[in-house]
Amino acid sequence: MINRRFAVAGATGRLGRHVVDVLAERGHRVVRMSRATGVDIVTGDGLAEALTGAEVIIDVASWHASDQEAATEFFRTATRNLHEAGRKAGAGRIVAASIIGADKATAGFVAAQQVHEEAHLSGPLPARILRAAQFHEFVGQLLDWRQGDVAYVPTLPTQLVACRTVAEALVDLATDPDAPARPASGTPIPEIAGPRTEIMAEAAALLGARRGIKVVGVDGSGLPDAEIAARGGFLPSPHAELAGPTFREWLDTQP
Repeated sequence: MINRRFAVAGATGRLGRHVVDVLAERGHRVVRMSRATGVDIVTGDGLAEALTGAEVIIDVASWHASDQEAATEFFRTATRNLHEAGRKAGAGRIVAASIIGADKATAGFVAAQQVHEEAHLSGPLPARILRAAQFHEFVGQLLDWRQGDVAYVPTLPTQLVACRTVAEALVDLATDPDAPARPASGTPIPEIAGPRTEIMAEAAALLGARRGIKVVGVDGSGLPDAEIAARGGFLPSPHAELAGPTFREWLDTQP
């Protein structure tokens, strides 16, 4: 195995922590980039220093809210900075996480991922994208948005996937020597999802039972692109890799 130097943007986040772990377990050197480590990919503070000697950048940084305009500006600025600083540092490739269905979204955070993807694929560094389904870990966030002891969760189909599974797939893509520098024209963007389709409200009810929170399923009206989601528009494509535990299996491993 070749020991390489990776820089991970969003390294202290929900997905980033797993990416750092997978890289370290595989014997690579890792530079963790986040505001917590003194690197701000929006302002550029500390970015040039962090990327010194980095061969590959993995971008799993994300915006903290669902507002489309703010998320779009974050992704546009952060991606531009990563490419420009990465090019100057001599990085050879950048790999970024996106969301399954980003190409179909018309509003909200998922639609902002369109700009994220386009900015990477049109940037000066060779770039690859991995679209992922919603994370198992996202279900707990839905419960945190509850009203009192009741959480209202949409009864929409999803194919939940573990963050660890996504991290492994990202590292595989970043280290694959046979992966082309840029995706060929007409080649679908790779996707990673869990092993089976689940209903978000049902998954939330499993976690809610552990936390003493009642979950009530709702139709999702008012959410961005709820009709597209209800038709399965954010489920994985036929070419997607299906991997990792189901939500129930994953939940059984949590403390």
